[in-house]
Amino acid sequence: MANQLISEMGLPKSIANVFAARNIRTAKDALSLTEFDLMELVDMGLTEVTSVLVHISERVSPPHQTARSLLQQRIQNEQLAGHLPTGLKGLDEALFGGIPFGVITELVGPAGIGKTQFCLKLSLLASLPTRHGGLDAQVIYIDVESKFSSKRLIEIGAQSFPEIFHMSGMAQEMAGRILVLRPASLAEFTESLQQIKILLLERRVKLLVIDSMAALTSGELEHGASKINPLGWHISFLKSVAELSRIPIVVTNQVKSQSSDEAWRYNFQEPLGVLCAVGTRRQDLEDTSKYDSHLIAALGIHWAHAVTIRLILETISGERFIKVAKSPMSPALAFPFSITSSGISLLNDDGIEVVGQEISTIHCHDVCML
Repeated sequence: MANQLISEMGLPKSIANVFAARNIRTAKDALSLTEFDLMELVDMGLTEVTSVLVHISERVSPPHQTARSLLQQRIQNEQLAGHLPTGLKGLDEALFGGIPFGVITELVGPAGIGKTQFCLKLSLLASLPTRHGGLDAQVIYIDVESKFSSKRLIEIGAQSFPEIFHMSGMAQEMAGRILVLRPASLAEFTESLQQIKILLLERRVKLLVIDSMAALTSGELEHGASKINPLGWHISFLKSVAELSRIPIVVTNQVKSQSSDEAWRYNFQEPLGVLCAVGTRRQDLEDTSKYDSHLIAALGIHWAHAVTIRLILETISGERFIKVAKSPMSPALAFPFSITSSGISLLNDDGIEVVGQEISTIHCHDVCML
């Protein structure tokens, strides 16, 4: 805009001609001079020169936007981009429709908390026909730790969508839409990404799941490989795939001790209690803080900046919560949940507001440690 010609700015022709005669041809030429310099060059009064400069500035300056208009524009863009509903009403409302297309969504939590269950349910939802709320598409599921279970997938489908899965051949058709890859190392994963790129072009893939990202790097670190951002190229690749293909990418991540490079692993086998009242949750956190390990998400700060949505799965006083810890649009909310034969189910659609350090804190009672 700075190189826009003054002759094209709608100024009176006599003024435009004077500017051209003095070799002041673009907005940049005029705005680089002071009012007094222009007065001398074009032989005009201060009022007239000031008026001309204001006119030029308005023509080349980008239009201003209010915070409200920016918010409305972002919401509109999110709606146009699309979402994959999770089937969890409260969470979908908090995320303005579900898992957004075009970005990376991360599930963080200790082993056994329900991350894979979440991924299996999302895979089913993406493969369902559109008339049943699905995307009627194929899914690429990168199963790093061999946790993918076809039997569990069909069980979740039969319990969640009995009208579909009880039809002859439908269970096999839905399961056949999910393409499972099992790279054994970071090197194999790197090779599989090229295959994924081809699959995205050749097939109607609408969801990419990586379960889990941290497991890919753990072997590299154990063998003495460099600890300096081993996923740098992969982060860039995944972000570009999400943005260019306009598909949701869901990645699971493990947790680790804040004072150690080794990820802590947990097993949640005790029965879940009754849902805590909203007013007692803060007290529960205070009472159990002495039992919580200092847990943080694995993979480090570079990876954290790459994800757009971070959902933390944790346990507080024996109850599981899924927490919206990072989102450009959503408030920080926590939802109590349980795992049933139909997958993850929210116990309450009204999220509990989370503030301060609790937003990024990952809770796990010590009795759950192996």
